[in-house]
Amino acid sequence: MALHRLATFDSALNSVRICHRTSQHVLRSSATQSLAARRTNTSVLARNGRLAQYSRLHTRSFSSSVVVKEQKQQQPKVHEDAQSTQASAETSSSQGTAQETGNTRAELATETLPDGWEDDPDYNISSFSQLPHRYFGHNQHIRVNEEFKEALRQILWQFRAPIRYAFAYGSGVFGQKNSKPSTMDLSPHPHPPKAVEDWQKGGAKIIDFIFGVSHTQHWHSLNLTQYPEHYSGLRHLPNASAAISWLQDQTGAGVYFNPYITVNGIMIKYGVVNLDTLSTDLSEWSTLYLAGRLQKPVKILRDDARIRLANQVNLISALRTALLMLPEKFTERELYERIAGLSYMGDPRMNPYLASENPNKVKNIVGAQLPGFRQLYVPLIENLPNADFNDHRRPHEVGWEKEDAIRHTGSGADLSDVLGGLDGLSLQQDMDPVRRGNMVRRLPKAFRNKLYHQYKAKFGITGADFNELMQAAADEDNAEGFRRREAGDFERRIAGESDLPSVLSKTVSKTVAWPSTTQTIKSVLSAGVSRSWKYYGEKRKKGTQKAAPVTKKSE
Repeated sequence: MALHRLATFDSALNSVRICHRTSQHVLRSSATQSLAARRTNTSVLARNGRLAQYSRLHTRSFSSSVVVKEQKQQQPKVHEDAQSTQASAETSSSQGTAQETGNTRAELATETLPDGWEDDPDYNISSFSQLPHRYFGHNQHIRVNEEFKEALRQILWQFRAPIRYAFAYGSGVFGQKNSKPSTMDLSPHPHPPKAVEDWQKGGAKIIDFIFGVSHTQHWHSLNLTQYPEHYSGLRHLPNASAAISWLQDQTGAGVYFNPYITVNGIMIKYGVVNLDTLSTDLSEWSTLYLAGRLQKPVKILRDDARIRLANQVNLISALRTALLMLPEKFTERELYERIAGLSYMGDPRMNPYLASENPNKVKNIVGAQLPGFRQLYVPLIENLPNADFNDHRRPHEVGWEKEDAIRHTGSGADLSDVLGGLDGLSLQQDMDPVRRGNMVRRLPKAFRNKLYHQYKAKFGITGADFNELMQAAADEDNAEGFRRREAGDFERRIAGESDLPSVLSKTVSKTVAWPSTTQTIKSVLSAGVSRSWKYYGEKRKKGTQKAAPVTKKSE
């Protein structure tokens, strides 16, 4: 009996020991997982903290005051746009609402571009939280009527193929000065929503879209299944999606257009571009075809983090190029006309023999959209150390340029009371060769190389010496990694040349001419002969109309 009790006691003791060991193992495993989680969270927080902290301090030597940008701790983003979790989702309504509050406008206006943000941008980011700061690139979002915006968004929802980035542009969205209705301006829309009719009351126009997609052939395959009637005779080819994607990606500027398409009772034209092609053009100006369109006010309907980053590089590059082509003192109108005109230099449609565009198109665009240009470029001007407003009429309130854009944006907006009159406010830039040399050095890579080759012949630089200059001017270095883009002797010499504005114009024309020409030829295949001829006929009618004189009014 005693032996039996002893055996039972030993068995119970062993069970307790096993349970104890098991519980210790579970606790150690839990503690290890907890520590790993804490380390991961700490790493993420540290990385986000480094991303959020930035400071800016600069003075403008010709300004009457010193501009100080204080260091500000960026709070973690509580609510991201819908696109950060689903890239094809529209810009969230909460983002738009937040932008319109006084407090957010104040925060937005005091946000600066952190030093070095464009020296080594990561164009592979996938989330808006990876941008330099919370409000980065909000100047790109031009506000339009909410009902009209919703009508445009509903068009996107009719496509099953995933659209990652989308914007609407052109005279169907933002009006042009001296654009008067005529018999040929009868509404192209079969049954448009009231919001579209009201927005285009000054003259109905086809609405142009650009769709950014991740996988070209996959997108066209899905779209051919849903909307075969959108395509020309190319849809009958064996493996049509492969042929169409090759035509899109390998020719012209990398865009495939389908014109005269009716969606939700609205006549539209949409172009499809791969996001990689779009990002490269925005950051390097390889063709300036889509980069040029985004240098003017557009309505972004679906946003993408890396495209927003690349487009901010595109906008500040356009600003620098225009400044290099302007004298020391100039007006907003002169600045914005320089910027708006970049993408039309070398464009065959501006050829007077073809007469497919109004010769006063650039003046008409800026004349009707000056407040929209302000929203795009005033925040960038305020972050450049060598340019500033020198006009006493400039408001001191934060976010004034956005308020002005909201009041005057629309297809038939009344600009009679626009701040500064039709010429806008006055500006001034520092003509110091060192500062201007830095602007030359910071031009987009592909475009900058073309500019350097222009001056190679003028300066009589030999091939070997020029190769050394190009290596010194390269953004990347095998040993040092990415270099900070600061001017050397070559860039400063270029900046001091009196013919720089004309050489820049020639370089822009060379960049634009070939892609635009081949894109025009490609449209015969993508749209079909009949639709292409119809499109050219309508453009020619507009181009041959005698442009009304552009009147100026100053306050």
